[in-house]
Amino acid sequence: MTGWTPIDCHAHTTMSDGELTIPELIDEVRARGVRPSVSDHLSTDVTLSVKSVDAVREYLDALALYDDVAHGGEFCWHDSLWRELPDDLAARFTHRIGSLHAVRVADGIRVSMFQRALPDDLTPVAYMELHLDDLERLAAEMPVDILAHPTLVPMPLRRLPVDEIWTDALEDRMVNALFGAGIAFEISARYRPHERLVRRAHDRGVRLSLGSDGHTRAQVGDLAFPLEMARRVGAEERELFDPFVHGTRAAR
Repeated sequence: MTGWTPIDCHAHTTMSDGELTIPELIDEVRARGVRPSVSDHLSTDVTLSVKSVDAVREYLDALALYDDVAHGGEFCWHDSLWRELPDDLAARFTHRIGSLHAVRVADGIRVSMFQRALPDDLTPVAYMELHLDDLERLAAEMPVDILAHPTLVPMPLRRLPVDEIWTDALEDRMVNALFGAGIAFEISARYRPHERLVRRAHDRGVRLSLGSDGHTRAQVGDLAFPLEMARRVGAEERELFDPFVHGTRAAR
């Protein structure tokens, strides 16, 4: 199809934990034949991130210098910053991304996606039920356009076969929650979802989004896997999430 260029909806700069400045990211992504966006971490719980409402304002002021670049932000579900944004700031994003970087497993206890072991009394099956509980809460409550890296789970679970983690019932819960909330499913280049789940999302009518989740020069704008997967499940190019067409600002 002519006249269409993919957009990397999820990439990081030195405004949070990326290695490239905004202009460097833009140049690198465009050199790959991809349209750029900046979607840095906006969270008090990420070490290198934008951590306050005032800092979010400064972040958006910096992005405002680039009219043809999508102005995104990645918010953690378990963090409170996304709840604190005033309407005037929320309205300045082209798109907002929600992430499950930690899941509540008991009162006052969360499991991070980056910790090396589950609590001793928590089985993978029990964890996944809690994971989907939080994902459903995210979809119901969080005003975001995209769910980032939908299959990101704690490190011990990543070593297990897909079918031991993702059952039909869990996948149905995910895609139904996203469909009901109008949230796009990110096909992540870094945390690659399995084809069955992507196909289930697409067949349910969930819009697909392409994201490198790039933090380095080699990663940003690399949409080879997301594009291949989107085409494999039958998604038309112009169906794919575009912040300027389907995002927060465009919806008003």
